[in-house]
Amino acid sequence: MKKIENILIIGVGLIGASLARSIKAAHPDIFINGYSHDEKEIVGAKDLGIIDDGGTCLKQGAEVADVIFFCTPVKVTLALMEEVNSFNLKSDVLLTDVGSTKQEILEQAQIFEKNNRVFIGGHPMAGSHKSGFLAADKDLFENAYYILVPINQKQQKEVVTLQFLLKGTHAKFIELTAKEHDEMTAVLSHMPHLLASQLVERAEELMILFPESRKLAAGGFRDITRIASSNPKMWTDISVSNSNILASEIDRWLVNLTELKKRIIDKNEQALFAFFKEAKDARDSIPVHKEGSIPGFHDIYVNVPDYPGAIAEVTAVLAEAKISLINIKIMETRDDIFGILRISFKNERDATIAMDCLNKKTTYTSFIS
Repeated sequence: MKKIENILIIGVGLIGASLARSIKAAHPDIFINGYSHDEKEIVGAKDLGIIDDGGTCLKQGAEVADVIFFCTPVKVTLALMEEVNSFNLKSDVLLTDVGSTKQEILEQAQIFEKNNRVFIGGHPMAGSHKSGFLAADKDLFENAYYILVPINQKQQKEVVTLQFLLKGTHAKFIELTAKEHDEMTAVLSHMPHLLASQLVERAEELMILFPESRKLAAGGFRDITRIASSNPKMWTDISVSNSNILASEIDRWLVNLTELKKRIIDKNEQALFAFFKEAKDARDSIPVHKEGSIPGFHDIYVNVPDYPGAIAEVTAVLAEAKISLINIKIMETRDDIFGILRISFKNERDATIAMDCLNKKTTYTSFIS
């Protein structure tokens, strides 16, 4: 297996910095360089021990690297790939990325292949509501799927090397083609974000017309549209990068919605029941709380009494157990639950530990739904 002594992380934001932490945890002797156009970002990441060194000179870090990670948005990565290819890289350098779409990236990667350099596409399917190197988390990718996209089947040795380098992520590795990846993520990740955003836009129109509807949107509507709060710049880039597949998916949706509209107009109860029943069966067959194409939310619900200090008591128990929560919300309006505190965690383990602690140290009922 190729010996790795020096790696370069291009882009030390959430994903790049978290990768650096997980690699360092498993391979403490590997020297990690960071690159950013923002010198303050490099200084901050170095001060926190996320990277060993770094700077704003891409050439310097790239030419000594055994492995190079492009941890930047797809559009930025495409430009940087061309720049990096012009450098005097090591002959056996291994290059990879973390982009949310793969066909454009793999097409651009042909420039490396022409120079006998190996590029393997990558996509760790994990994220956070936070951003930047300050949010770096070595456990960010734990139990998440990390998709690898080799250009050809001759790269299996390098795939094994990359998996070994990334063993500290504790991710689940899957190999796909670029086309398979982009089609799957279009349906399972990209379209849900588009539809959630469209729902919120329509709701905003309704709220202007009927201001009271804002209160009604506080319950289940907020849950199903939560992903619409994602970074708009990132989703603009993804939509442009995966435009052909997304356009085809939208056409398919228009056909399906037209058929659904006809069933509703015709009051075809049998066809409508079949539609909802098939959707329910398919949804119920999806594994619960498994990390997938959209970063999961692991929620517990706490039935807290309505008196001052109740919520503070809950958060104090979690703080004592050193459990980090990512969101907390009082469920004011919900179809099926009333008077409940919902607390969200970054992984199932934290949610389970939190529930056990609260059940042992408070008189409140806690459960995972």
